[in-house]
Amino acid sequence: MHTDLDKGESAVKYTLSGEGAGTIFTIDQITGDIHALRSLDREEKPYYTLRAQAVDIETNRPLEPESEFVIKVQDINDNEPKFLEGPYTASVPEMSPV
Repeated sequence: MHTDLDKGESAVKYTLSGEGAGTIFTIDQITGDIHALRSLDREEKPYYTLRAQAVDIETNRPLEPESEFVIKVQDINDNEPKFLEGPYTASVPEMSPV
């Protein structure tokens, strides 16, 4: 998150709200960098909707409208395969492509 109104004079602070703001996600109030505080699991929650805003550090008044964005969690194969019925039989022809 960054606004063109931020001239680097510490007159702007960034705020974050929405699902997981402050518990799962945090924002650096000075730079606007957003970070996850823990690992995310797609099986637990596939996406989060967050809102960020640049506000005047002295008056706390918004400098721009809120920006809404969605964090989509990509799935990784973190569950071992389970074969509930077996045995299974398969074959691969010699010289098969990978």
